[in-house]
Amino acid sequence: MNQKNNIKSTIQTLPNQAGVYQYFDKDDRLLYVGKAKNLKNRVKSYWRFTPELHPNPKLGLRILRMLQQAVRLDYIVVDSEADALILENSLIKQLNPKYNILLRDDKTYPYIYIDESQDFPRFELTRKVIKGKKITYYGPFPNGGKVLLDTLYELFPLVQKNSCLREKRACLFYQIGKCLAPCEGKVTKEEYQEIVAQVKRAIVKRSTLIEQLTDKMMELATDERFEEAATLRDNIKTLESLTISSNIDLAKDEDLDIFAIVNGETKGVIVKLFMRGGRVISSSVSTFRNGELYDENEAYKQALLEFYTVDTPQISKHILVAHAFEDQDKIATLLSERFGKKIEILHPKRGSKAKLTAIAIENAKEVLKRNKPTEETEPKIAELFELNRTPYKVETFDNSHMMGVATVGAMVVWSEGKWSKKEYRRYALEAKDEYGQMKEMLRRRIESFKKTPPPDLWILDGGETLRKLAISLLEEAKVSLDVIAIAKEKLDAKAHRAKGSAKDIIYTKESVFELSPNDKRLQWVQRQRDEAHRFAIAYHQKQKRKADIQNSLLQKKGIGPATVKKLLNYFGTFEAIENASYEEISVAFSEKVAKILRNI
Repeated sequence: MNQKNNIKSTIQTLPNQAGVYQYFDKDDRLLYVGKAKNLKNRVKSYWRFTPELHPNPKLGLRILRMLQQAVRLDYIVVDSEADALILENSLIKQLNPKYNILLRDDKTYPYIYIDESQDFPRFELTRKVIKGKKITYYGPFPNGGKVLLDTLYELFPLVQKNSCLREKRACLFYQIGKCLAPCEGKVTKEEYQEIVAQVKRAIVKRSTLIEQLTDKMMELATDERFEEAATLRDNIKTLESLTISSNIDLAKDEDLDIFAIVNGETKGVIVKLFMRGGRVISSSVSTFRNGELYDENEAYKQALLEFYTVDTPQISKHILVAHAFEDQDKIATLLSERFGKKIEILHPKRGSKAKLTAIAIENAKEVLKRNKPTEETEPKIAELFELNRTPYKVETFDNSHMMGVATVGAMVVWSEGKWSKKEYRRYALEAKDEYGQMKEMLRRRIESFKKTPPPDLWILDGGETLRKLAISLLEEAKVSLDVIAIAKEKLDAKAHRAKGSAKDIIYTKESVFELSPNDKRLQWVQRQRDEAHRFAIAYHQKQKRKADIQNSLLQKKGIGPATVKKLLNYFGTFEAIENASYEEISVAFSEKVAKILRNI
């Protein structure tokens, strides 16, 4: 009860200001982050104070469970409710609180743009705002933006490269009919502008592009150029899948962004539709894990704030949402301030706009039907190791070196039942011992949480010492994240790796596990560890080859192996040796070595 008294005393001192509040459990792990226009009023609404402090029974099951575990309350005061919204979203993303939903859908989508202040403008891809008074954006294109852009240059005689106009003479593109050579004045600005107008129409109404690509594919197939024909076939499929078919074209020339979030038994789905000029030109579908954490208000808040960042090139004045949510007006006000124009978030109940949100919902439900729950290992892992979350997204770390040379680290990512190789990361490390190397690698990953949210679980290739290291670094950063470590059994102080008989030991917060070699849960962890080891070794070998070449070059200059080793111990890397000044080398070693290295 003393612990609840701590919360009660904090509530009594809360200010009547906007801010963010945080609940922590007995182990000082972050349970929940929330925002408030008035901290005192908002936090008091969670509790009843007589006969003694207890959770408000009218709250949902998720929040009640959180409050039962809470023993400490902390808060941060900010200037406005808008600032509170932004800080709340940032903290959820970075700190991964146990009872907040985390969508992880924070990709920035590319746009096609054209700068018509130029005489012969080109269409380009961008993910950020481009400065200029005559910039026109098309998109966003969550998938297939590059294919669409390449198709435009394949089918229309546009200026093909940025360098073309600088050359002042017609090139190969003119000879093969892909450019009209404005560099030699063979096309006027007015004629070129007509081509640009055709391209603009084709970006929005892509049926003409697909027809032309199909004709070209058939020609290539007839000429037995099957590889090129197959490429066009794949491009056609990509263009066809750019958007969900809506069968709705608004009578008026209107731009709309449509968001629908539907919660399923184990997964949720986010569908985004982007309407430009009264036509749906692109769409996006993504899934997220929710368990019992789903909260509609939090989901829409995160989806909108993560999508509309300050770098977003274009935002519609009207955003349609499939469900009304608590902070709808507050998010609209924040986005209006962010982009300097009035933005409305609407929940249409009838008419063509309501049909658009209904289409988005229907597509989300179809995704849930196609992804019916199957038996998975991850829930069994969570149960066995008593994890706070089911580990649907996992990051596994390993490092590799040989006698202190080419020291590297690797992180591999397991997401939704498969390897997410685009999220793999390699680290060139400076620390000399394995403990220092792991510390360096984990610190760098923690620093990147602002950009890329933490996963559900970390797995380390090592023992309890490294696991405790990771926990201490996470606690220092106030991040709630489960960590386990896997190590080979030691025989005569050496890791025993005999195939089929080696016993792996798994270290968790609660216990140490020695599972049977045929246990599916052990094999799942081993698979993560082995992939990290493979990735680390591949990077190490690459770096080692590079180091061997640099070592050889130094020795050819007359620098012996012992001196090379001393140089590396002092400067850390071959690159640092190369960049060191004559004076630095002279002071650290001798003028003779400095003269050899600097070719004096």
